[in-house]
Amino acid sequence: MTGSVVDRLLARPEWQFATVLPKAAATLAAFWWLLLILRGLLPAGFAIAMGYLITAVQTQASLVAPLAAVAVVFLGLQILAPLHLVISKNLGSRTAAWLYDQLAGLCVTPTGIGHLEDPALTTDLSMARDFDLGITGPPLAVSMDFIAAGLVEFVGGVAATIVVAFFSPLAALLLAGSWLATHWLLRESAVWKDRNTDEVREAQRHADYSFRVAVDPPAAKELRLFGLSEWIVDRFSERRRRLYELRWEATRLREKSMIWSLLVVVAANLVVFGMLAQAAMAGSIELGQMVTFASAAVSTSMIAFGGLSWALDGASAPAAAVLRLQTTMAGKGALGIGSRSADALPAQSIRFRNVSFAYPSSSEQVLENFDLTIPAGSSLAIVGQNGAGKTTLAKLLCRLYDPASGTIEVDGIDLRELEPVSWRHRLTAVFQDFIRFEWSLRDNVAPAGDASDEQILDSLADAGAGNLADLDTPLAKAYVGGTDLSGGQWQRVALARALCAVRSGAGVVLLDEPTAQLDVRGEAEIFSRLLAQTRSCTTILISHRFSTVRQADRICVLEEGRVIELGTHDELIALDGRYCRMFSLQAERFNESKELAEQEGFDVLD
Repeated sequence: MTGSVVDRLLARPEWQFATVLPKAAATLAAFWWLLLILRGLLPAGFAIAMGYLITAVQTQASLVAPLAAVAVVFLGLQILAPLHLVISKNLGSRTAAWLYDQLAGLCVTPTGIGHLEDPALTTDLSMARDFDLGITGPPLAVSMDFIAAGLVEFVGGVAATIVVAFFSPLAALLLAGSWLATHWLLRESAVWKDRNTDEVREAQRHADYSFRVAVDPPAAKELRLFGLSEWIVDRFSERRRRLYELRWEATRLREKSMIWSLLVVVAANLVVFGMLAQAAMAGSIELGQMVTFASAAVSTSMIAFGGLSWALDGASAPAAAVLRLQTTMAGKGALGIGSRSADALPAQSIRFRNVSFAYPSSSEQVLENFDLTIPAGSSLAIVGQNGAGKTTLAKLLCRLYDPASGTIEVDGIDLRELEPVSWRHRLTAVFQDFIRFEWSLRDNVAPAGDASDEQILDSLADAGAGNLADLDTPLAKAYVGGTDLSGGQWQRVALARALCAVRSGAGVVLLDEPTAQLDVRGEAEIFSRLLAQTRSCTTILISHRFSTVRQADRICVLEEGRVIELGTHDELIALDGRYCRMFSLQAERFNESKELAEQEGFDVLD
């Protein structure tokens, strides 16, 4: 039973938050706790010093020592609070930085990406990511002072109770019991218990998302174009109102509990102060002692249920979320680490052998008994409807996930036996949602810094981006001398990044809708250049545009996670199957657009 209680205590977010502080800044945390205890003891010390002074005046003894004691305690009350505030702000900032460092490491360290796409971790990830942005509550540097103030009061209340015990243990028990009873009687309003329920966190996530849609640039065009400005503001207000309603329900005082709290506290104080009055009338305590014990009796109220909970809850919840993620994320994103080098691979082929795969959050198979062989040095285009498994193939080849069953073999070697960093050095990719670094053009093309300026410039030229900007130009207008790029220009930069990786040793090029933001002419031109620059590589293209697909050595048609057709463009047209029908439909739409453009007098690329 005792172990169970201790386990529950150690699992509480408040305790976990306390364990984080020394990890973030051991020295600052030690000073913070020391000053907290000293500040908590000072009110009791002041009561004792005042009683000592009154006794000295009453007995006409020397006032030097009593006045010195009062002065020391008074100065401590004045000096320690602002000093503690400074330390609290610094400790809060250091703790927030430590938590963000931990989160960043947890996100990027696992070999795979399953931990970032698992819905079960979304709530903790959101809380850990946004806690110090002032969205869900005050930043930790601010909260720490509120936490300190609440704990100082609690320590002060305990110290005052100890002082009262010197008058009467029964009096101390009555006062401490009555004020502590408010924690139980008002438990329904205890923020530490109810403020961050799953329902509250869900409401917080909806409110935050609505807010971001309203204020972030990507949605600005469509909000105005479709007249959604008022709608998104109303939606945000509704979500935020719901959040506040839930929090109000979790924190409001219940009338009956409040009445019972008042009755218990008033009764206990009447008894104790009656005992003090009786002792004073009987002459069993002196005036100085009376002042000390009465002041201490009043100060015991500091251990009552108060304002500590909300600040401690707001700080401890994200800390607990990060600590939970430490135990869950690594496992969700972990993949077996092989030790074999991938240098010069593939020299023969890449083969998917009976591969089946479903995402952790779904029982539906994306790929099932999938078989495909890609000869080294050849180009393969993969086509199929949305959901056919094309992007999943790309993730498996990059070893962001492992197959549930079956193997991916590189020259007959199971991909899981290869050291991931070594394999990824041999592979480069351009994804649909490629990253756009707000860094210089040089850092966008060669972020690892392992390419010469000549290689970077050649890669940009091959991607049709030779005249975009100087290599040192930041690609964001938010920076001095920075510039912004169009979607098509960004896509060329991403392609240049892949080509630069080829120049640095990559032998497999994976292109997942790499030219979606380019027109037909631009796409055909770019892919021709890519094929020319990657003739010695194994190139895999995922695309919906058949004008590009037809340039590949072979074309694979996927449907429901299976290969239903495989061959050259001419072979598949002659087969008159699914590829032929898709090609004909797209060609028909293109011819209609071409005829319309010619009627309007525009030049059209054949």
